[in-house]
Amino acid sequence: MERFSLQSHGMKILLPVLFLGLLALEGRAGAADSNRASPVAQSSKAPEFRFDGVWKPRGAIMRGVFLPPPALKAITLTIHQGIYEVIVEGEDHSDKGTFTLDESVTPMRMTLKSTEGPNRGKTFLAIYEVTGPHAMRVCYDLSGTAFPKEFKAPKDTDLYLVGYRRQATEKADKAEEPAEPVSRSKEQ
Repeated sequence: MERFSLQSHGMKILLPVLFLGLLALEGRAGAADSNRASPVAQSSKAPEFRFDGVWKPRGAIMRGVFLPPPALKAITLTIHQGIYEVIVEGEDHSDKGTFTLDESVTPMRMTLKSTEGPNRGKTFLAIYEVTGPHAMRVCYDLSGTAFPKEFKAPKDTDLYLVGYRRQATEKADKAEEPAEPVSRSKEQ
């Protein structure tokens, strides 16, 4: 039985792009002032959406082929303060990089630049949308030549479509819990 290889299916290119997309979203949400010069602009469309965190693909299509569940499970995207990292279980390297957003067009666009890993020096173009408080979808052009026009990844193209879901983490869960009121007793 042939083992599904992320490398043989273009995942070396895809993973950095996916993570950059998530980073772009995080950077957008973290911008404090739209007048301030920043590679990631603040979005008025989803100001409450947080991008920092750990993300897993829920479904993905690359060049017209659905990625199988074991391949999806192996991929983890982490976004923290405008930096993305994509890790694939079983691979001896990760991909890291930066991104910029263009929210003046529909669909919104992102430009991803890999700075470390197998895609170092490559640029990927993508479109994205926030689909829920903990979900988004991104369509990447793995050739880096043009922004996709729609959220599709048909056969015989270099397009990769992925839906992401934020993963609960212990640190994030604690940060979101309301603090309990502090009461002082007069015990002596």
